[in-house]
Amino acid sequence: MGTWFLAVIGILAVIIIALFLKVNMLQKAAEEIEHAFAHRLMADTNTLIDLSCNDRHMRSLANAINFQLRELRKQRRQFQQGDMELKNAVMNLSHDLRTPLTVICGYLDLLETEEKTKTAEGYLAVIRNRAEVMTQLTEELFQYSMVLAGEDKLNTEPVAINGILEESIAAFYASLKDKGITPKIQIPEKKVVRMLDRTALARVFANLLQNAMKYSEGDLDIILSETGEIIFRNRAYSLGSVQAGRLFDRFYTVETARTSTGLGLSISKTLVSQMNGTITAKYENHRLSICIFFSDL
Repeated sequence: MGTWFLAVIGILAVIIIALFLKVNMLQKAAEEIEHAFAHRLMADTNTLIDLSCNDRHMRSLANAINFQLRELRKQRRQFQQGDMELKNAVMNLSHDLRTPLTVICGYLDLLETEEKTKTAEGYLAVIRNRAEVMTQLTEELFQYSMVLAGEDKLNTEPVAINGILEESIAAFYASLKDKGITPKIQIPEKKVVRMLDRTALARVFANLLQNAMKYSEGDLDIILSETGEIIFRNRAYSLGSVQAGRLFDRFYTVETARTSTGLGLSISKTLVSQMNGTITAKYENHRLSICIFFSDL
């Protein structure tokens, strides 16, 4: 009786040990799949998931994941190719439109020197207005495609944000006054220096000032802190929290007027990101705040 009991105990012990080893092997295989899958998603590689164990169920799972990875890579390549083709098409289209628009504006300048009736002057003013709008839209498309394609390589260097911000405000001050906007400016005397591209930073500030002229209700606060945060804040009753969250989306415009592509803030977001900064929009109590932050050197 004692011998049979010991034999049963021995068999159970062997089974438990075998099960323990099997579970440990499955856990190790699951961890290998988890780590390999996360790496394959992050890295641009054609290497598939491989396992150290021979368990047929885990290998079947790995093969199924590998199949999906192949499909994902195929779709990613198709998307990247299509995205690049779209960017090139937009760039070429906007570039091709610039030349005839320049010619049209040139002939409009010549027409304005000729004698004409009041009716002709009215028609000419309408044509001039539409041509200028088309020129602005085309320029926005061209600049956006250039930024996305990386044609304008950023030249980062130590830049005092104070100076660029002051120059940008000075350049738009007359236009802001014409819109009835008197900006309240807070800029510290201490230089706030970051590794940035001067031209790109000036373009970001220009886009934000143009945005303020579109949506401000007559006020504009511009604040630069020594921590590297820049805030553009104004009342904007025509906006809402949902609209504010979409301001950086491509081709999104709050109004339906055909005077903008809605690319200005999207360009700003791309440029800020390329300079390792962050840009966000917040809408509270009918006030829109666009915050930019550049971390210290």
